[in-house]
Amino acid sequence: MAAVSELFDAVDALLAQPRDLPAPGERERLRTAAHLSRPEVARTLGVTPDTVTGWEKGRSEPQGELRAAYARLLAGLAQRYPAPASMQAGAPEPRGRESSPQASTAPPAAADDVAAQQPAPATAFSARRSSASRRPARPQAVQDLVAEWPAPPAPATGFPAGPLAVVDGTGGAHLADGRVVDCPAATLAQLVEWALAAGLGQERLHRNGRDADPLVVITAAAAERFGLPGRLADRRVLRLPEDHSVVHDLVAAGWRLTRRGFGPWARVYRPVEATGSRQCVQFAIVPWGALDNRSWPGAEGWDALTLARVLSTYAARVLTPRGSTAVNGLELMTSLRPPTKPVRDNAGGWTSGPVPGSLTTPVDPAPPEAPPEHPVAQDRPEDQVLDEEAYEWVRPLDLLGDDECALPWAVGLDVNMAFAAAANRLTVGLGEPLHTDGPQFDKKIPGCWYVDLSHVEIAPRLPSPFTPHGRRPTGPAWYATPTVAYAAELGYDVRPLEAWLRPEAGPYLDPWYERLRDAYLATMADLGVTKQLTEREFLDAMAGHKHTDPGMAAVLAAIKATVKGGIGKLRERPQGARYRPGDRWPALERPTWRPDIRAAVISAARINAHRKMMRMAAAGHYPIAVLSDCVVYPSPGPSPLDLLPCDATTGKPMSGIFRLGVSPGMVKLEGAREFWWAADLMEQGANPARHIKDDPNTEGDE
Repeated sequence: MAAVSELFDAVDALLAQPRDLPAPGERERLRTAAHLSRPEVARTLGVTPDTVTGWEKGRSEPQGELRAAYARLLAGLAQRYPAPASMQAGAPEPRGRESSPQASTAPPAAADDVAAQQPAPATAFSARRSSASRRPARPQAVQDLVAEWPAPPAPATGFPAGPLAVVDGTGGAHLADGRVVDCPAATLAQLVEWALAAGLGQERLHRNGRDADPLVVITAAAAERFGLPGRLADRRVLRLPEDHSVVHDLVAAGWRLTRRGFGPWARVYRPVEATGSRQCVQFAIVPWGALDNRSWPGAEGWDALTLARVLSTYAARVLTPRGSTAVNGLELMTSLRPPTKPVRDNAGGWTSGPVPGSLTTPVDPAPPEAPPEHPVAQDRPEDQVLDEEAYEWVRPLDLLGDDECALPWAVGLDVNMAFAAAANRLTVGLGEPLHTDGPQFDKKIPGCWYVDLSHVEIAPRLPSPFTPHGRRPTGPAWYATPTVAYAAELGYDVRPLEAWLRPEAGPYLDPWYERLRDAYLATMADLGVTKQLTEREFLDAMAGHKHTDPGMAAVLAAIKATVKGGIGKLRERPQGARYRPGDRWPALERPTWRPDIRAAVISAARINAHRKMMRMAAAGHYPIAVLSDCVVYPSPGPSPLDLLPCDATTGKPMSGIFRLGVSPGMVKLEGAREFWWAADLMEQGANPARHIKDDPNTEGDE
């Protein structure tokens, strides 16, 4: 009996140990509230700081006794630092509307005021609307559709209403989790106050970053309700005139607008110095074209419910939208690698210090890297330009073999997320360029090199890897490090004549790539395309994946546009009729204006594609056209399975070639057409890779 009693006591002790863990975001909140660092927690539990990071980000979970100890720590911290008051949502109203969310206390602020995030106190706008103004319940079909959607992620503790609200024309605000709450604001100034009191926002992506401001999306019906025109009259500047009544009311209420004014993406704020905390609300005006149809296909026809669902999914997987997808791509870089953090100064106070591995200050490019408008590029010789661009190449007709012309099909292969894949583990410069003459080439140092690569022999039926047009270089030229490293990889001697180098370097884009990769794969999984599919299953799933869920297809398009647009923004050119060559423009004053990083990414993407083309050529397959991330091959059949070579022994795809699959860097079918169609375009001087996805019988993808 004694043994049984001891066993029961042991079981009771085990049951008494806390094992349920709070959500990952709450784990980090509790630690930071107690002013504990990850290394301190790691030392106490006998693990590494990276392990604690994984627990707080939800990438991994502790097990066994370690889980019990971690749960005990969090339970103790939760008693000392209770969670902020959650949203007081009332019972659903008789016609399906819930009461408005109440204001909540923000998480502890960072040391500097810039990072402080405290929502304004609750106002009268959070009160329940009268029953006379309640909107009808959703139709049953809409309710059934909502029930089938993937469950949105739980909102962060400090932002119970989620990252954004979509305001309709009846006084309803649609939230990320599908609820519709009251928004009784009658003016735009009142709407700003409501948004700050409603608990909208998103937690920072980096501990030294800044929480995302509330986003309010205004539909066409809501625009009319708030006195906004259905279309902007001035199509050149795309913003309301400064004397418009809406702008006047905002200014009269003490709010300010950024230099871009009140346009499709408007930011309304009060200075931190005047309020003691950050008060800022972002607006997206849908009828004014805030959601470009190229990046958000179908957005013009979405209702408020669909807008909330699509934009909230993008916010959870990428970040809360702050502008065009190109702007979002650049903002994501800064959110994941903030330029500064609070540090102690010699007097014991707080000041701003650089974050290691981030771009911290604006720097001018080297003369070869600069666009022609830049001051450092004035009077620059035409042959002294770094020309790292994506491929646009067509094989000359006289290099088409009889055996290739006998094949009935031309098949286009498109590389998934080609520029994102190129950014993965890419070392880029972080500081200013330094000039040197006669340097020894080192592939570990990012920069641009003036070197003669005209002696490198490439098979005539392949494009040159060193030029975007695919023709062989004729003499010395400027190249980014990945391009020169590839020449050395091919076994050729490279002797640079001069170089602009950045010894301070690091994998700046790695977290950017990882977040966009995860967002892309999660969205593809929602569309029925996963890593577990066989090649044939992958092709079948891709044939109709866009029609599986148009909303998720739009999220997918936006993620892809975020990648390309973000890379493009690194070399943003001047805009406006008043600009004169040689003058500086506003984009030059941000740390993320870095044309050298853009050049390195494009160079790496082009080299990645050429390396696989070389492996395909070794198996007897040569491309007839390349356009950026699309490569067209002659093929015996219309499927990539008819084209891609397999190992004769194992029957599996050969190593180093283009591989079918969903992951970034792998390929999908871009389109298939009869070979005579491709040959006819080539004869006309056109590029088949540009048009092969136009075949109505194939899915095609951007």
